[in-house]
Amino acid sequence: MSNISYYTAEGLQKLKEELHELKTKGRSEVARQLAEARDKGDLSENAEYDAAKDAQGHLELKIAKLEEVVGNARLIDESNLDMSKALILSKVKIKNLKNNMVMDYTLVAEEEADLASGKISVKSPIGKGLLGKSVGEKAEITVPAGKIEFEILEISR
Repeated sequence: MSNISYYTAEGLQKLKEELHELKTKGRSEVARQLAEARDKGDLSENAEYDAAKDAQGHLELKIAKLEEVVGNARLIDESNLDMSKALILSKVKIKNLKNNMVMDYTLVAEEEADLASGKISVKSPIGKGLLGKSVGEKAEITVPAGKIEFEILEISR
């Protein structure tokens, strides 16, 4: 069964570029390693050849998984999103009610998440807890460290 994932145009483009890179440069590098190992003689006792074959298998598996992800990817049409609720692609300003810390996050697809740049996955505990909420609403979210209560201060695109 395929898992449909939603992406921004930028996120989908990154996936396609990575797939292209693996198919071209990745495959040619593995082929070079195989040829180099094959030139060293007896393949039955050639650890370098075995390692290159393993690397080839891992690369092909990664390519197949990425092809499936790209094939099941859907581009998000921002014009159809409800601006009053926290949804994918929303920039959400939240306040931790326990320590009054204010944070800004952008809710994105799982593969686009990057905490350092303030992008959290809609599948993460905080992302799930914020989805569908409106400004002024409180969200009690269970995280590995326990329960945290947030207030949604602002939602934008």
